[in-house]
Amino acid sequence: MSGEFVAATGRRKEASASVRLYPEGSGKITVNGRDLEAFMPRLTLRKSLVRPLELVGLLEKFDIMCNVKGGGLSGQADAIMLGISRALIKYDGAFRDPLKEKGFLTRDAREKERKKYGLAGARKRFQFSKR
Repeated sequence: MSGEFVAATGRRKEASASVRLYPEGSGKITVNGRDLEAFMPRLTLRKSLVRPLELVGLLEKFDIMCNVKGGGLSGQADAIMLGISRALIKYDGAFRDPLKEKGFLTRDAREKERKKYGLAGARKRFQFSKR
């Protein structure tokens, strides 16, 4: 994959993805140098990842190359999805309204809450014993 591309970044939880969209492609998606099916075995995550492309009807028109690091598979999939959405807007500003309406441009800012001292986790307490 060489030539012109549109780049964007997406983040979710601890995951960060840099996405490149290559116009006039065949719909091939590469994540960290591996095919999408090999990198992400769960079908639901693969489907959620390409939802912005399906919405604008360009699923087979772009080749996508992603580098993603940090987090788990779910966070990585959402990070890639946000990166694809942002890159689509850079490619054509007319895609902004439908993508925003479906919520693909909103960065999910929820992070893991830190553990507090004296507690078993962030909010869970140790079992109470009266005697």
